[in-house]
Amino acid sequence: MDKRGSRRKSSKRAARAARAEAEGKRDYSRVKTWFKRIALWGGGVAVLGLVFLAIAVAFAARSLPSYYQLKATQNAQTIVVRARDGSELVELGPSYGKWITSDEIPQVMKDAMIATEDKRFHSHFGVDPVRLTGAVIEGITGERSRVGGTSTISQQLARNVFLNSNRTLDRKLREAVLAMALEWKFSKDQILELYLNKVYFGGGAYGIDSASRKFFSHPATELSVAEAAIIAGLVKAPSRYSPTADVDAAVGRAGVVLSLMREQGKISASEARVDVSAVKLKQETGTNSVRYFTDWALPQLDLLLPETFEPIEVWTTLDPGMQKAATAAVAGNAPEGAQGALVSLDRDGAILALVGGTDYVETNYNRATNALRQPGSSWKLFVYLAALEAGYTPNDRVVDTPVSIGGWSPKNSNGRNIGETNLRTAFAYSINTVAAQLGNEVGFSAVASMARRFGITTPINTYPAMVLGSNEVRLLDMTRAFAAVSAGGASVEPYGIVKVTTGDGELLYQHERARSTQLVPDHVARGITDLLQTAVQTGTGRAAQIGRPVAGKTGTTSSNKDGYFVGFSSGVTTGVWMGRDDNKRVGGLQGGRAPAQAFAAFMRYAVKDRPVEEFDTELQLPEWQMDEEDDFFFGDPDDYYYIDEQGNLIEPGRNDEPGGALPPQGGEDGFGSEDGMRPRQQGQPARVPGQRQPPTGRGADGAPQAIDDDFLDGVIGRDRPRPSPTATRSPD
Repeated sequence: MDKRGSRRKSSKRAARAARAEAEGKRDYSRVKTWFKRIALWGGGVAVLGLVFLAIAVAFAARSLPSYYQLKATQNAQTIVVRARDGSELVELGPSYGKWITSDEIPQVMKDAMIATEDKRFHSHFGVDPVRLTGAVIEGITGERSRVGGTSTISQQLARNVFLNSNRTLDRKLREAVLAMALEWKFSKDQILELYLNKVYFGGGAYGIDSASRKFFSHPATELSVAEAAIIAGLVKAPSRYSPTADVDAAVGRAGVVLSLMREQGKISASEARVDVSAVKLKQETGTNSVRYFTDWALPQLDLLLPETFEPIEVWTTLDPGMQKAATAAVAGNAPEGAQGALVSLDRDGAILALVGGTDYVETNYNRATNALRQPGSSWKLFVYLAALEAGYTPNDRVVDTPVSIGGWSPKNSNGRNIGETNLRTAFAYSINTVAAQLGNEVGFSAVASMARRFGITTPINTYPAMVLGSNEVRLLDMTRAFAAVSAGGASVEPYGIVKVTTGDGELLYQHERARSTQLVPDHVARGITDLLQTAVQTGTGRAAQIGRPVAGKTGTTSSNKDGYFVGFSSGVTTGVWMGRDDNKRVGGLQGGRAPAQAFAAFMRYAVKDRPVEEFDTELQLPEWQMDEEDDFFFGDPDDYYYIDEQGNLIEPGRNDEPGGALPPQGGEDGFGSEDGMRPRQQGQPARVPGQRQPPTGRGADGAPQAIDDDFLDGVIGRDRPRPSPTATRSPD
């Protein structure tokens, strides 16, 4: 029984083993079958993919431009900027240098580039399988499907010529197809020649000849081992390894290139030990201030021209000699640690010189056109323009005395008051409280309106302190305003581009002079010129004297943070600003010192070939502002009737008629004039101390008058008191 049971158990185990073996054979057969199917399908897909790839490469190769067309293709627009005399100021955009053929390219340059960028260049078919495998793995596992460090020289050429620099998997696939198409259509020597003449090396230099001339001041045919290593090292990161930006980084990268060349047997051990740091680099000019001008002017081409990618020449208003003089004047007079800016305009608004800082390479921020800084007392130009338009004259008497306007009490820097003086002296010595009282009398909003009228484009508040220059402005705008005064009160529109042509001379744009409008009456322009001239002759702007008539105004902000001087002579208007970018105090900075001195240094050169021009300051006042004695016994029709803005005949004193009266002319904060100025009716001038005023048509009791008070006073010889505004003196 035991034996029979044992045999039965053995038999069962054998059966089970047989069944397991049979099942294993069946599973193996199934797996083998699936592997065969996968291999067959995979092979089919691969063959099909290769067919499609071959077709894509073939079509791409057929559509590629010819070798000579690729040689002639530029990657971007070249802009040549010319001065007003036609000389070249600067060439912007890509620079391609001379095309160097394969036979002319030094072998060491070829070896350096191949060793650095594509060591299997001569053995692959446009795509390096080893690098491609790495690309696929990185494309699957990397962040945002970015693929890097995989491109062969052929792929880089395809990207530079036909594609953008987006490092996505899709772009890499198209790049690979184009690279194989290039290899299909062109020889290795042709591909390497195209690459070395088109690859970007930084600083606007495309191709080895442009790079060699930019960095070493000689053509690429004369490249040494060390120089070739520097250039080859730039391709990875042109801005990071540029020898003009970081010499140490460039030398370090060149050492890596030499090591790679040594490992690949391209150079000997002694050549690999060459002292790269001894390479003589071309010196970059640190104060290329022309770029401040081009940074302002060239963006305007987007508005002036239709879209074009062909090389163009931009003819500008800039005077090369004046630009150099302006650069030297700013750099030579700016206090230590401070920046400076200068703008100079011709009488038609043409920009003759523009400096946005002391060193463009150090900082390209344009302080002449972009910086918003307080102009200090140079803002008083608008205060006095408003006062002159309201009826004041340079000889009017004013009083320098402490004043308070709505709790604001401006002070003079010397803490003193001089008492009675005239408007001319108050302006020349920049007396603060005179400006405050004038602004209060004519209205702070009227001052703001005058600034807008003369070209100030920045926001303007109308708090009382605005009369002393608390609003931030651009130097270009302030210079434009003074240029309008120089033009007799006519508007001036700054411009920098005269014309634009193609490289073949075809005219694309021609500047047309902007229509000029009269901003203020002639007598106001002459009056303010009188004041500005006195400020330079005897006032705070004496440092701006140049041996011929000059009119201008200084400006200094609190704690000496900003220094301003703007003025004109012989048709040239120049504005100068100095200060720190962080708005910290500059010791000893005043508008009447460094800025005025820089103005004088520049203007001596700017006007040396221009005739001396005397200023027209003779006042020809309008009838309503003539001396009172002239009209005492004859009367004036305007004393009794006038026409309002709607053309209605209005009798003075009839306030119920349209346009019969205007509210008191104080600031927008409601502060009226302290001299008890009466409401000014439409069509009548503002009350002016020391001048006869048009009558109101009403008596002291408010009843209509048949005869005005001035006429009665003249007949009976009665003297009437004439109040004066109060003011204060400030050195700037």
